[in-house]
Amino acid sequence: MPRRAFRIAYDGTPFSGFQRQPDVRTVEGTIFDALGALEVFEGEKPPGYAAAGRTDAGVSALAQTVALDAPEWLTPRALNSRLPETVRSWAACDTPADFHATHHASERTYTYHLYAPPARVDDERAEAALEALSGRHDVHNLTPDDWNTDRTLELEATRDGAYLVLTARAGGFCRELVRRLVSLVEAVATGDTPLEKIDRVLAADPLPGHEGIAPAPPEPLVLTRVAYPDLSFETDPDALERARECFERQRIAHTTGARVARTIGTGLE
Repeated sequence: MPRRAFRIAYDGTPFSGFQRQPDVRTVEGTIFDALGALEVFEGEKPPGYAAAGRTDAGVSALAQTVALDAPEWLTPRALNSRLPETVRSWAACDTPADFHATHHASERTYTYHLYAPPARVDDERAEAALEALSGRHDVHNLTPDDWNTDRTLELEATRDGAYLVLTARAGGFCRELVRRLVSLVEAVATGDTPLEKIDRVLAADPLPGHEGIAPAPPEPLVLTRVAYPDLSFETDPDALERARECFERQRIAHTTGARVARTIGTGLE
């Protein structure tokens, strides 16, 4: 069978992360269940299978990418027929026989929607923090990983009302790196942490526990882009339109939930 790559979007809030785990609901496990129901494979995992990344519990994605040896009839529309509305495939392409969705990705982009009203957050301090953190660094103090922590980061932010939309680009990311970067930038932007703390975080010496940087909450984080220079994905128009409809329903549900929470919060006496 030819190897095919699929773009996958998902709302990560109901899942315990992307990577398949026993006894909990994950995005990857849900994809495997769908492929099994379609009789695409038998056994532990599909032949040739790999994913672009392993997002944490609560993290969502626009362009997660999985590849596997798949029959030609397996289109995004066919895959979606066995997936829940929270997980949607919207584009696909044939790949070389040795393609690996993890190793052949040249760049990944994450976007974090940080609630940061101007009354609380100084945008200039945020920009200064992002500039100090951009470039090539050993980020061992910003991840629980203890190896392969040298990274070249491109960080930026744009103001969108009460939110700062933080964008992080790199060839790859260590565990929890983006969320810890967000925590550090927020601490500097609010004035809780001096800008000079970044030099200490990026230094060779490990931070003592009481000075460590905790990760920001996962729910505002989205894997928005994974680049493969040698691949040309073809959008499935029907799958794309239905995916938009699915996520619009989810948007309405989340918005309604927020209104309910506001009603309760403002109504307490």
